[in-house]
Amino acid sequence: MKKKIIYGALLVLTAQGLYSCKKYLQVNPQQRILVDDYYKTPVDAFAALTSIYDRFGSQDGGLYDKMAVMDVASDDQVAGGGGPSDINALQVISNYTLTPLVGPQGSLWNKGYAGIYRSNIFLAKIDGVSGLDAATKSRYIAEAKALRAIFYFDLVRLFKNIPIITKQLELNEVYTPVQAPPEDVYKLIEQDLTDAIPSLPATVPTATEGGRVTKGAAQAELGKVYLWQKKYQQAAEQLAIVNGPTPGQANPTYGYKLLANFADLWKAKNKFNTESILEIVHTSTSNGGWADAGASEGNLNNITTGPRSYKTLTATAPDYYTGYSFLVFSKEFFDFIHFDPRNAATVANLDSLQTNKIATYSPGYNNTGYFLGKFIGRQSDKAATGTIELNFPQDIYEIRLADTYLLEAEALLSSGANVGVGSRAYNLLAAVRARVGLGPVDVTLDNLIKERRLELAGEGHRWLDLVRWGKAADVLKFKGFIAGRNEVFPIPQNELNNTKILQNKEWGGTK
Repeated sequence: MKKKIIYGALLVLTAQGLYSCKKYLQVNPQQRILVDDYYKTPVDAFAALTSIYDRFGSQDGGLYDKMAVMDVASDDQVAGGGGPSDINALQVISNYTLTPLVGPQGSLWNKGYAGIYRSNIFLAKIDGVSGLDAATKSRYIAEAKALRAIFYFDLVRLFKNIPIITKQLELNEVYTPVQAPPEDVYKLIEQDLTDAIPSLPATVPTATEGGRVTKGAAQAELGKVYLWQKKYQQAAEQLAIVNGPTPGQANPTYGYKLLANFADLWKAKNKFNTESILEIVHTSTSNGGWADAGASEGNLNNITTGPRSYKTLTATAPDYYTGYSFLVFSKEFFDFIHFDPRNAATVANLDSLQTNKIATYSPGYNNTGYFLGKFIGRQSDKAATGTIELNFPQDIYEIRLADTYLLEAEALLSSGANVGVGSRAYNLLAAVRARVGLGPVDVTLDNLIKERRLELAGEGHRWLDLVRWGKAADVLKFKGFIAGRNEVFPIPQNELNNTKILQNKEWGGTK
């Protein structure tokens, strides 16, 4: 859903986190529209739905988002920046010194539960809207359930022990929910997605509805949910619907198809392309400013990942916009991808540009010279007005087709299906490699791990993949990762105060 619509929409009563609802119940009615006075018209319903999407695409005012956190938690990247405490939430997850009080977990928790809170209110109130036709109502409900499932999926993967809340809490209830077993959370996620899929459209007009959840997006998410639980056959079945009958060819139902040129995925103007299944939408027209950087609808990664004091010396130099040098790749990752065809589009080698007198830059903290080229802001994409740094328009892929191809191949392999030459799994992996001019390889877990690392670098997948494969402790030990602790995030301390929520046992708690 386009962010210009979101920003123009009237947002409903919201919560910053699960237990910060109370302060929003004590508001000046001249400044905020109350829930009881809302949900009267179709316009109200659409604005309320849009407010849920707003949380789906939210970024922290500290200039980071979920993708940035997942990137620096992995072995491929480090926080970088201007110093050891610059965007401290990224620094402490990059070197695994986070605590229940210090880290990005509060932002991630708040994003999820604020989205769930808005979804719950929407689902409780939608029946009271007059003049909304049945088909539109069904679609809105499906979108709200699909988004709620996505919020819960992130939360259960990151925190494991979380409360299930499926209704609008009364004032006397906001401190009382307790954590549910993870398997119960997954049941809710599966049910929400299963309920949503029949009422979602197969495609949407991207000019007016780009970014809204479609049937394929919900099926892709469900496939990922099954895979995370090791329900491999069910995962493969769902992902096959998304990927289409013939790997490498367009899905005849949804139109999904791998882009011919890998580098085209990272062009800011190439939104909602055939490889895109679900995007977090950004825009250069929201006029976001420093008073509340997190409220900007621009992609904050575009400025944080850029090289510091960047200056071009030749006409052929990349038109990077000077940034803050975060999310830099490690030397080990650069060596890993160096001779892969995806290297040039993935890694911006600033040291090479400087050595060859093409451009100059100033090294930041923990500089390696290898920057996240997929997301560096470009001069050609900068906003025409407002605060340029906060208003770059490049979208972020929540799910794209190469990801679901590789996930289906993994599900088939893990289910015991045939993965030999000519099999579906073989053709899925081969199609991802053929797009960049590489020949096929055998479908093994090692090869799939390598391919996901090469294909999806810097897109927020690596850490979650390592945890899912049970490899995080070994791979990330050098960064300070502690086995049996860092597979999950600590419950934010603020959520423990005066509530029934318990800290995860991995972090010294009893849950």
